[in-house]
Amino acid sequence: MSKGIKNLLRNTFHMRKDMSIGFYVTDFFFRRLFRQNSGVRWAVHHTSTIHCPEKLVLGKGTWPGDSPGVYINASNGVTIGDYSNIGPNVGIISANHDAIENNLQIKTRPIIIGKFCWMGINSTILPEVTLGDFTIVGAGAVVTKSFPDGYCVIAGNPAVVIKQLNKTECEAFAASKR
Repeated sequence: MSKGIKNLLRNTFHMRKDMSIGFYVTDFFFRRLFRQNSGVRWAVHHTSTIHCPEKLVLGKGTWPGDSPGVYINASNGVTIGDYSNIGPNVGIISANHDAIENNLQIKTRPIIIGKFCWMGINSTILPEVTLGDFTIVGAGAVVTKSFPDGYCVIAGNPAVVIKQLNKTECEAFAASKR
């Protein structure tokens, strides 16, 4: 396919330059024809699952589910800020079940993920968690509590702060994206 045709397709169908056209063709088959993740308004990897996408609020430059194996349950609400990235096999779970009667879902506060956050491969964000701007979640971390101040790297099970980020450098980077 010529470069001109590719650019025309990308512009016409609002395709990201960092994703292959094959990704969008596969997305079309799974979302539109097979109705997997059919309520999602953006392209999703065919191995990702997003429950209650209507309760998922997204910032600019954020496409949850474009990595393989992502699982998002947004039934109690999930907000993800601008330019935040979600790695492969990440779980974001806003709902939990009653400990006694497991067919009942517990109402909880929504998950809030700030701007410029990054969830590493195989990490899990559990109900009611708030992550401040520039929070990096290490690979395999299980986030059971909030880190609202952000500007840090968290890792482990349960996740703890392992490094503070330079707030001035983070703010300068954020300003360059505006």
